[in-house]
Amino acid sequence: MFARLKEDIGCVFERDPAARTAFEVVTTYPGLHAVMMHRLAHRLWLRDFKWLARLLSNVARLFTGIEIHPGAVIGRRFFIDHGMGVVIGETAVIGDDCTLYHGVTLGGTTWQKGKRHPTLGRDVVVGAGAKVLGPIEIGDGARIGSNAVVVKSVPAGATAVGVPGRIIEPARDATAQRRADTARRIGFDAYGATRDAPDPVANAINSMLDHIHHMDGRMEVMSRALEQHGIMHHFEHDSDLDSMAIEEAAHPDLPQSDSLKKSRA
Repeated sequence: MFARLKEDIGCVFERDPAARTAFEVVTTYPGLHAVMMHRLAHRLWLRDFKWLARLLSNVARLFTGIEIHPGAVIGRRFFIDHGMGVVIGETAVIGDDCTLYHGVTLGGTTWQKGKRHPTLGRDVVVGAGAKVLGPIEIGDGARIGSNAVVVKSVPAGATAVGVPGRIIEPARDATAQRRADTARRIGFDAYGATRDAPDPVANAINSMLDHIHHMDGRMEVMSRALEQHGIMHHFEHDSDLDSMAIEEAAHPDLPQSDSLKKSRA
């Protein structure tokens, strides 16, 4: 139980830059409270204490604004950001490392018993206000845009937006995957920067990610050449650039241009 709680707290720090301390997360994050109470309610549900499980679920909804049916199956490191208005139905299944924002509904489209709610794979992100309805499958790594209404399955790695939901970015090719990897390495989640969306900001972000990837390659070649000539030792590429680049770029005492120069240096 404590290992699960530690994982749940850790995923908050990974996905919410506003989180400051573990004590703050444990005491003030309704998404974490709802998940903790659901884990207990789900255990009661499986042990056939159905009424008690529903009662605990209603208490959680009263205090958090998040309604999770105790029959829903939720994986590890599940994060609900803000949380108000989230509804997760009885037969919903949520994989590991998924993220839901406020106003999300994982609902059903029939009154018949049986599987009637969606199944989310691993690492799925559902934007604020989105409705995912019916016994459909959302593949691993898929993204659902804010206020989308999705009633058909979404393949792994794809992005769906609109009403009704339509796929605007198919499963990532090599270029899109490279951009996502570069964005994750520098501490930026670019899931909203879809390739086909008519958004100049998204296009600019994609161009920046391509440029960063190109410059990384050039720096690697230069470093190895310097090592071969005995000028300096080759540096191994640092996979954790969050503390090196992002914090410097956000330094409050430096103009943006100066901080960017520092991070590049």
